[in-house]
Amino acid sequence: MKFPTPLISGRLVKRYKRFLADVILDEDGSEVTAHCANPGSMLGLKEPGSRVWLSISDNPKRKLKYSWEVMEADGALVGINTAHPNGLVEEALQAGRVPELSDFASLRREVKYGKNSRIDILLESADGAKTYVEVKNVHLMREAGLAEFPDSVTARGAKHLAEMSDMVAEGHRAAMVFLVQRPDCAKLSLAGDIDPNYAAAFAAARSAGVEAYAVGCDVRVDGIDVDKIVELTV
Repeated sequence: MKFPTPLISGRLVKRYKRFLADVILDEDGSEVTAHCANPGSMLGLKEPGSRVWLSISDNPKRKLKYSWEVMEADGALVGINTAHPNGLVEEALQAGRVPELSDFASLRREVKYGKNSRIDILLESADGAKTYVEVKNVHLMREAGLAEFPDSVTARGAKHLAEMSDMVAEGHRAAMVFLVQRPDCAKLSLAGDIDPNYAAAFAAARSAGVEAYAVGCDVRVDGIDVDKIVELTV
C-alpha cells in the first residue's frame, strides 16, 4: 500500500476524544488538528512530543484535511490508521503471503453474515467452499519484540469470534488474521489482563475450529506492506 501523497511530519501535542490529535507541523511550526482513525486506547502510542506523520486530503467535504498515519515509537515506525488493515491483508492474501489462506478463486470485502454482521474478507474456492476472514489491527508492544491484542476491551471482537465459530459449525472455514502494524515484533500474544473476556472467547473459538494467523508489516513514510509471518504464542 502506497500513500497517495507524501506524508507531512510533525510532533504530537495530544490525542483526545478518541478520533482527534493535535500536531505541530515541522515545516512551519503551525498547530493542526488531525483525524485519528483508531478507536483503541493506543496504549504506549500517544506520548506528547512523539514524531508523527500525517496525510493530507484535498476533499473539500472533509471537516479535517489531515489524517494521522504513522508515528515513531520505541525506535520503529508504527502504523496507527485502522482504516488500512483490511486492504493490507487483502494485498497479502492476493500475493500468497499467508500460505494457509492462498487457495481461493475469489475475494470479497464486507460481506454480510451471521447475526447482522459483516465479515472483513470472504474467500471462495473454485468449488464454492467459503473461508471467513476477520482482520484485527495490532500495534501494542509492552515487551520488546512481543505484539499484543487487544489494547482495550473489545466486546465486538468477542462477538465476531462467536459468529466465526458458528460458520465453522456450518461446515465453512473461518480464520482470524492479526495484522501487526509495526516491524519490531516477531511474536504475538493476547493481552488477557486488558480484556480477559476476549482471551476466553478466543480460546473457545480456537477449540471450535477457528484458525488464527498473524502477519507483520514494513512501515515506511511512503507506504506500508505485509512482509513477514509473525509467530502466534497463544
